[in-house]
Amino acid sequence: MTVIKQQDFIDSIYDALQYISYYHPLDFVKALKKAYDREQNPAAKSAIAQILVNSKMCAVGHRPLCQDTGIVTCFVKIGMNVQFEGDMTVEEMVNEGTRRAYCDRDNPLRKSVLRDPIGARINTKDNTPAVTHIEMVPGDKVEVLIASKGGGSENKSKLIMLNPSDSIEDWVLEQLPHMGAGWCPPGMLGVGVGGTMEKAAVLAKEALMEPINIEELIAKGAETSEEKLRLSLYDKINKLGIGAQGLGGLTTVLDVKVKSYPTHAVAKPVAIIPNCAASRHIDFTLDGTGPVNLVPPSLDEWPDIELGSSDNARRVNLNNITKEEMATWKTGETLLISGTIVTGRDAAHKRICDLIAQGKPLPEGVDLKGKFIYYVGPVDPVRDEVVGPAGPTTSTRMDKFVETMLSETGLYGMIGKSERGPKAVESIKKHGAVYLMAVGGAAYLVSKAIKKSKVVAFPDLGMEAMYEFEVVDMPVTVAVDSKGNNIHVMGPQEWKEKIKEIDFKYIE
Repeated sequence: MTVIKQQDFIDSIYDALQYISYYHPLDFVKALKKAYDREQNPAAKSAIAQILVNSKMCAVGHRPLCQDTGIVTCFVKIGMNVQFEGDMTVEEMVNEGTRRAYCDRDNPLRKSVLRDPIGARINTKDNTPAVTHIEMVPGDKVEVLIASKGGGSENKSKLIMLNPSDSIEDWVLEQLPHMGAGWCPPGMLGVGVGGTMEKAAVLAKEALMEPINIEELIAKGAETSEEKLRLSLYDKINKLGIGAQGLGGLTTVLDVKVKSYPTHAVAKPVAIIPNCAASRHIDFTLDGTGPVNLVPPSLDEWPDIELGSSDNARRVNLNNITKEEMATWKTGETLLISGTIVTGRDAAHKRICDLIAQGKPLPEGVDLKGKFIYYVGPVDPVRDEVVGPAGPTTSTRMDKFVETMLSETGLYGMIGKSERGPKAVESIKKHGAVYLMAVGGAAYLVSKAIKKSKVVAFPDLGMEAMYEFEVVDMPVTVAVDSKGNNIHVMGPQEWKEKIKEIDFKYIE
């Protein structure tokens, strides 16, 4: 009988969550470098470069890869000959390790979990509870698979009950273009098939814990139905041309993982869950000899990549910007922005729009006239940082507020990640505004452009409070220009055709 001490288990959860907050899995780094080397779209190549540079910065600085440090999912597989020493349940131990990891003084992680999701939606302030799955298995060890999954990618998950004769592949390929870029490609796609509705989703999530090894499968050849589906989806998804950050390009997924389970004769449950560019997961085993010992990877494992020269980028001072100047910006153009920007996410937008609807003034200190608003919820700063990692959140969630913000506040533009919906694009065009895109998955890199930071409204919202940032040379891409031209429509369309023209082969 193996005895696992309670504190050893808690310490291991804590160590694992801290570790994956700043160390990408090396299989992901290597796969992303290969995607960078083969990418032919300059915009997508630049985005991948920023993700790789950000990854190495985080590995060196031990700061989060992304400002969205996720909600924790933990699979605990307990050997039948294991006994825990202590009075806490497994779920309680996972939650305690999570609390410690997210409240760490040296590397605090953003707390995004809310209680009462139907009603008040109040932050739990320690990112608990985690979502824990427990399974009893043969043996005398405990295997733990743990991930911190960002909301942007989790929100793009899909689930369907297909008919037995329906094509899984056709359904998945139909969903990918509608998922947009909010999941921050390139990443992995987990596919779960079979069981019941909830089992399919669990299978898809667990599949994302597996290593990237699609090239090994290509070399070996598919033997099972799962492997055949993996290869086919990997090839056909990448040929959609969605590309890094949805800008169009050769690589949308680095790997596709498929797990299946027996199901009812009349059913075919299918779930797909994407992993974003901040892929954070690890597995470890406890055998009763103490907590896990996670060895830091060598920094030599990261490629040395120079970010593109800023010579061709347009430098912009937002403090004296005019709509006439904004009208000269072209979709796909790189800008280096400096000046004052204001931040705001879902909760802040709702409060502002509610105040406007009630005929009430905006909070003191909030003046959006002629300003740009950045959709971000930063990590708390440590030591000499002005702000912690501060990458963009998914912009589509703010689409319903765009018309009010542009027509009633004098706002000039927005900064975020991923695409905008048709109504938001129409409002941008109507008001001569613009939408700029920062790279999702490069949060620590982005934060280095922020030189001053202060909360200006709604401090009770925590990470969703409104800040005022002073930025210098913050890199962004013009995603929707003042005429309504939209790179997230144009880019994938262009590269889907280019991939056909160049006959690019994902599978030889």
